[in-house]
Amino acid sequence: MYLFALNSTFNPQLGALQAPTVPTQQVHFDGRLDRVRHPDSQGPPVTKMAEEAAQPIITSCTPVRVFKDHENDVFAIAVLPDCRRMVTGSADKMVRLWDLNEGVVLKKSMVGHRDRVQAVAVSGDGRLIVSGDDNGVLIAWDRTLEPLTQPIKAHSHWLAFPWIASLCFSPDGTVLATGSFGNTLIKLWSTKTWQQLGNPIDLGIFNNGCCIRYSPSGELLAIASNFSTQIWNSGTRTCVTTFKAQGHNVFGVHGNSSLVWTPDGTHLLSAINCDATIRVFDTSTWQQVGDSWKGHMANINAIALNPAGTLVASASDDMQVRVWRLSDQRTSAIFHHIGPVRCITFSTDGNHIFSGGSDKCISEWAVPGALLEDHPKSQTLTSKDALLEDTPKEQASNKDAPCNEELCQQAAEAERAIQTVIDTELDNAPLRLLDTTTGLLCDRQAQISAFKTKTEYKKLLLLVAKYPDLRTERIEEVVEMYFRCVMLSHRWEGKEPLLHDIQGKVVYELEEAGTIVKLQSFCRIARDAGFHWAWVDSCCIDQHDNVELQRSLNSMFAWYRDSALTIVYLSDVPPSSKSGALAKSAWNTRGWTVPEFLAPRVIRFYQQDWTPYLDDHSPNHKESLTIMHELEDVTGIDARALVAFQPGMGGAREKLQWVSTRVTTVQEDIAYSLFGIFGIQLPILYGENKQKALGRLLQEIVAQSGDISALDWVGKSSEFNSCLPADISSYEAPPCTPPSLSEDEIQTSVSSLRNTMAVELALKLYSMLDSLSAPRFANCRLHLPCVAFRVTEVRRRRGQAQGPYFTYEVKADGLQDLLITTEDKLLQFSRARPTRQTFVLVRPWDRCLLELPDTADDAQTEEDWSEPGSPLPDSPCGSLGENDPFDSESSEKALRLIVRLGQPFGAFLLAQQRGGEYRRIASDHDIVAHTQDMAAVHRMMDVRTLEIL
Repeated sequence: MYLFALNSTFNPQLGALQAPTVPTQQVHFDGRLDRVRHPDSQGPPVTKMAEEAAQPIITSCTPVRVFKDHENDVFAIAVLPDCRRMVTGSADKMVRLWDLNEGVVLKKSMVGHRDRVQAVAVSGDGRLIVSGDDNGVLIAWDRTLEPLTQPIKAHSHWLAFPWIASLCFSPDGTVLATGSFGNTLIKLWSTKTWQQLGNPIDLGIFNNGCCIRYSPSGELLAIASNFSTQIWNSGTRTCVTTFKAQGHNVFGVHGNSSLVWTPDGTHLLSAINCDATIRVFDTSTWQQVGDSWKGHMANINAIALNPAGTLVASASDDMQVRVWRLSDQRTSAIFHHIGPVRCITFSTDGNHIFSGGSDKCISEWAVPGALLEDHPKSQTLTSKDALLEDTPKEQASNKDAPCNEELCQQAAEAERAIQTVIDTELDNAPLRLLDTTTGLLCDRQAQISAFKTKTEYKKLLLLVAKYPDLRTERIEEVVEMYFRCVMLSHRWEGKEPLLHDIQGKVVYELEEAGTIVKLQSFCRIARDAGFHWAWVDSCCIDQHDNVELQRSLNSMFAWYRDSALTIVYLSDVPPSSKSGALAKSAWNTRGWTVPEFLAPRVIRFYQQDWTPYLDDHSPNHKESLTIMHELEDVTGIDARALVAFQPGMGGAREKLQWVSTRVTTVQEDIAYSLFGIFGIQLPILYGENKQKALGRLLQEIVAQSGDISALDWVGKSSEFNSCLPADISSYEAPPCTPPSLSEDEIQTSVSSLRNTMAVELALKLYSMLDSLSAPRFANCRLHLPCVAFRVTEVRRRRGQAQGPYFTYEVKADGLQDLLITTEDKLLQFSRARPTRQTFVLVRPWDRCLLELPDTADDAQTEEDWSEPGSPLPDSPCGSLGENDPFDSESSEKALRLIVRLGQPFGAFLLAQQRGGEYRRIASDHDIVAHTQDMAAVHRMMDVRTLEIL
C-alpha cells in the first residue's frame, strides 16, 4: 500500500490516491512535515525539506514480501549476482541463505558462529560468501552456504568486544578486507588460502573500522571509522587522504557508519551518525559536494546504491527506509518498519530493496516505477519479450536496429539453443525429480517448465538472443547449475512411499508418519543446501513400468555419479554418536548401498535426527579422513577407491569380494546392483533367479575383459555355468594368491634351468601359450584356455567326511598329490582300475605370465609401426625363437615363463561329460596345485581350450 506524505484524497474515478490541488508554490514549510505555512504567514524561508515535501513522496508500511525465519535482529544483508539468492546475518548467531524466487530459506549455518553476526559479504562472481561475528570470528562459505574454512579468529581486543563490523571483497574477488569495531586494524585476506596478506592497515588511535569499501577499480580502499574517513591505496597500503565531515562529535562516538562508491568511482557517499545525514564527496578533490542530505531523525545504520547508480537507499534507527535520487538529492520514497532498521541493499536488478532490523525480518520493497524510469533500463533479462522493448523513437534513431520480426527470430533461435543444452543435460538424468521448493514430484516436462519460469532462464534467454555467439559452455553452466540434483542413499524400512503415494501431492503436506518423515526431511535438507531437485529411489521410479525400471536401474550408477550431492541417511545411528557407529549401521549390509557410496564425488552422512554424522559440517565427507577410514575398515574397500572410484572391469575379483557379504530384498538385485560398478548394461529380468542374474554379470565380465579372476571362488557351482558360483558369498574368502617370487629368485631359477633343460621346449611352450585366445562365453558355455594335467587316480579318504562334504586324494601327471573336498560324489579310480570318465586338473591360462608390456595406453608412432604379420625380431609373439632358437632375449622370456609355471597355482578339477564338454567340480576351499619338477616342461605341454558347461 502506497501513501503520499501530504494529506491525500482518494479519487474513485481514478481508483488511486491523489495529491492535494493546492499549488506547491503557494505553500511554505519550516522543515517539519506536519506544519504547513501560507505565504502570508511570518516564518523562515522555504527549506530543502520543504522543497522535498512539495513534491509527492511515496510512503508505504506494507512491504511486497517479508522473509521470516531469524530469531533475533537482522544486522546484515547481501544479494548474490544470480538474482536468485540472498544471504543474511543476525543476532541469533545464524547465517541464512534465501531463495528470492520462492521466499524460503535454502540453508542455515548450523555451526560456526557463537555470537551475533553483524557482517556478511558476497564476492562479485557469487562464488564466495563470508560472515563475521561479534567475537571477531570470520567464516568463508561457498555459494550454497557450505563452509569452506573452519572459523577464523580474524580480530581480537583485550578489553572490548572485537566484533567484525564490515567485510568487503576486492572487485576481482581475490582479497577480502575485514574491519572490527573493537580495534583500529584493517586486515586483508587471500580468498584462496584464507591466510592474512601482510601487515594490517592501522587507522590510528580511536579510529575503529566501521565500514570498508573497495573502489570500483579496486585501487582504493575507503574506510569509515567512528572519527574520520580514510582513503588507502590497496596495493601499496599507503594512506591517500583523511578527512572529516563537518559536524563530527569531538569524541568521534557518532562518526561514519556506512560508505558507498558510485559505479564510476567519481563520488563517495558517507552516512554520518552525529547529525543523521548523508554526504557526497568528490573523489578527485575529496571535498563535499552540495549540502548534506537530511530527513532521518536518528542514526543512519547503512546506505546502499542501486546498480544503475541513480538511487540511494538508507536504513535508520528512526524505523525508516528512505530512497533518495542521487541527481537532486531528494527523498522520493519512505518505507516504514516497526523497529530500527539495521541493514539495507538493492536487488541485483535494482527493482527492489531489502531491509532488515529489530523486527527479526527482512522486508522486500518495490522501488516505485517512476524512480526506475529516471534511469536507463535495467539489464535484467526477463523473457524474449524484452527483446521487443525498444521504443519507436529509439528504433528510429538506430537505422541498424533489428525489426520486431528479426527480434522474434533471434528469440526463437535462443530458445532452441537453450533447449538443446537442456535436452543434453537431462538425457542422462532421472526421469522424475522432487521439486524441493514446492514438494511436488515432477516429470521431465514439468522440470523444464519450472526452469522456464525462473529468472535464470529468462536472463539466459535474452543473453543468448542478444549474443548469438555466446559460448555453449556458458549456457551449459547455467543449465547445469539449475538442474543439479541431490540423491538419497538409505536402507528401505517398512512401507516406503512409492510413486502413487506422492504423485500429485505436496510432500511437505503429507501426514508426518513413518517413512514419510524421512522423505520430507531429505527434501528439506536438499532445499536448505540450495538445490532445486532431489531424487529418492522408492518414489521417483514407476516400479510397475518395466521399461522405466530397466532404464533406471541401468542408469542409477551414472545418476549417483553425476549428482551434486549424495546424502546417506543412517536411520539406526543415534544423535551425537561417536566414531564407529557408521560401521555398525545396517546400511553397511545392503547391496545397493555399495554403488551409492562409490559413485558420488560428494557425499554426506546424516544420523537418525538428520544431523551430520560426527557433527562434521564439512561440504564433503569423502574428504574426512576419520569417516573414510571407518568406512574402509567396515567395507574392506581401500580409502583411495572410496574417494575416487572409477567404474570398469579392472580388479574384478576384489570388487566381487567387496559385496560378498551384502544382501538385497530381491534376490536378483545382488547382481543388478553391480552393473554400474563394472560399467555394464544388461537387461533387468526380475524372476530369473539370482544364479542366472549373477551368471549373466560374471559372463559379461569375463567376455569383455578376459579377466579370469572372477573364476576364483569356493562354494557351490551355479546352474548357469559350473565355473561360476551359485552365490555372491563364494567370493568372501580372499583370492587364491600363492607366494610370488622376487626378481632375484627368478633369475636364480632361470640360470638353473639353462643347465638342466632344452631351451627349445621352453620356446615352443611360450609360443603355444601366446597363441591361445582369450576366454569367452557362448550360450552359457565357457571356452577356457588352460594347461591341463590328466588325473590318474581319485581315491576317497575314509573317515574324512564332514557333513555333506567328501575328501578325495587326487593324483595327476606332472603334479604333486593333493586333497580335494567337495559335495560331489566322485567315481574312484586308479591306473590299475581305470574309468571311462576323464578328469583333469587345469591351470586357467593368464596372459600376465607372459610379462608382455602393457600397450593399452601407449600411442603407436610411425617409427615403431610394422606391417601386420611381420613381427619385430625380438617380438614375444607367435614366432618367438623360430628363426633363432637361442636368441638370448627370447630364451630369457621363455625360461622366465617356465619358472612362473613351476610355482603353485589355483587349479580347477574338471570332469568330462558324455558330449565331450567338461563340468567343474566345486570345492569348499582353494585347490592349490604344485608341479613335481619345474624342469619337466614336457609335463606342461598339454595346452588347449576346454568347453565347460
